[in-house]
Amino acid sequence: MAIPPHGALPATALGIYEARDQRASVMIVVAGPRTAELAALNTGDPLDLLGPLGNGFFLERIPRNVGIVAGGVGLASVLLAAERCVAQSARTTLYYGARTAQALVDVELFERAGCEVAVATDDGSRGHHGYVTDLLRDANPELLLACGPAPMLHAVAALALQRNIPTQLSLEETFGCGVGACWGCVVPIDRASAQAPRFPEASVHEPRPYANARVCKEGPVFWAQELRWS
Repeated sequence: MAIPPHGALPATALGIYEARDQRASVMIVVAGPRTAELAALNTGDPLDLLGPLGNGFFLERIPRNVGIVAGGVGLASVLLAAERCVAQSARTTLYYGARTAQALVDVELFERAGCEVAVATDDGSRGHHGYVTDLLRDANPELLLACGPAPMLHAVAALALQRNIPTQLSLEETFGCGVGACWGCVVPIDRASAQAPRFPEASVHEPRPYANARVCKEGPVFWAQELRWS
């Protein structure tokens, strides 16, 4: 969570993009007053930060073939994971989609990291003309990692369930508090999941098969097979 220097605006949730030694970067797309103020910061301006919050991708066991799906600014959440996979000698392919070629950014960072890259654009101005998930039709990854807009994540989850591919999704959500206190960013997951909160418990007379997990606290990364979106 970041609070702009004048403290006039609410906190903004940010994800780490690059990390090198004592420095880290974030990706910001100016979409409103908060991101505009953050983008206007100059070198030396103060910024209050609270973190790290939530979790990251689960990469204790990395298979030989990993697919990473990113949509739009979801790209910022997967670079460190991609570098970790490559460092473990996994064949790592980035499937990256955006509305136009102009919106595809920093592809070279992934190529330099050792990733294979396939891109898709909604208007066909670069790469595949269509959705980024179309690129997965002929792919055979042993693990999928994904971050991007909700419709894209739903499509990745459906494909993963259909083809039995272990898949981790980094969900995008609007946060209220960012620390798990307000329960304003919940997503239903399998009650047996290790990420399921143990409170509040369902009624013993009407037990529910799911629990509401907080994207900011238990997430933002969840196993697609454990989500109960429908």
